[in-house]
Amino acid sequence: MDLGLNDKVALVTGGSEGIGLAAARSLAAEGARVVICARRPEVLERAAAEIRSVTGGEVFPVPADVAVAEQLEGLFDRVIGAYGRIDVLVNNAGTSAAGHFESVTDDAWQADLDVKLFAAIRCSRMAIPHMKAQGGGRIINVTNLGGKAPQARSMPTSVSRAAGIALTKAMSKDLASDNILVDTVCIGLIKSGQHERRWESRRGDGSSASLDEWYVEMGQRVPLGRVGERHEAGDVISFLASERASYVTGVAINIDGGASAVV
Repeated sequence: MDLGLNDKVALVTGGSEGIGLAAARSLAAEGARVVICARRPEVLERAAAEIRSVTGGEVFPVPADVAVAEQLEGLFDRVIGAYGRIDVLVNNAGTSAAGHFESVTDDAWQADLDVKLFAAIRCSRMAIPHMKAQGGGRIINVTNLGGKAPQARSMPTSVSRAAGIALTKAMSKDLASDNILVDTVCIGLIKSGQHERRWESRRGDGSSASLDEWYVEMGQRVPLGRVGERHEAGDVISFLASERASYVTGVAINIDGGASAVV
């Protein structure tokens, strides 16, 4: 199936690993010209080389901290300077931060909101004028299941992700008349660098389980019986970015193997 992404310009924040990397790789495989940003230049360059090797696609890595407004302005200057347009924005940057309400400090709240909510707001605000000028575009916000159904010890992430889901729906209403479609994917258990770092931490605490064994153990909590692969999230994101999803906006799609208690 041709997704109609050939030569489209797509920006993926947090594109150096995990779901962001998978989304960038899927978009590049469909012919999009992909810009990836992340804070660590060396990791970003390795990701770009991997995408080029696997897909043969065009990848432009731009180091940027999405929590810093001035760096986002520089990022967009480089995207528009290089390509003159932006068709797809994937607001993916962010890591999980979860604790008991009473343990979360003001600084932790602000840091989480800056990376996950305000970065999406600022990136969208900078992309929208260009999308309007060219007749439309796609914005996909990466959130998680906790934004729909928060659990104990899930803050601040569950709250910032709930805000991201609400932002998605509100923006979809405001921008529909400009043919700018806005959706979110709510991520469940997906293999990622974050999980691998937690596994490394467990090994340091004396656990003898291999990474594969740990993923098998985690997968027992999922109705499909396994942890999801990165590409399974990346491919859904590519579909939402595509012409094949031209009548889909304002939705929050669970990518969770059936784990969520809510639709």
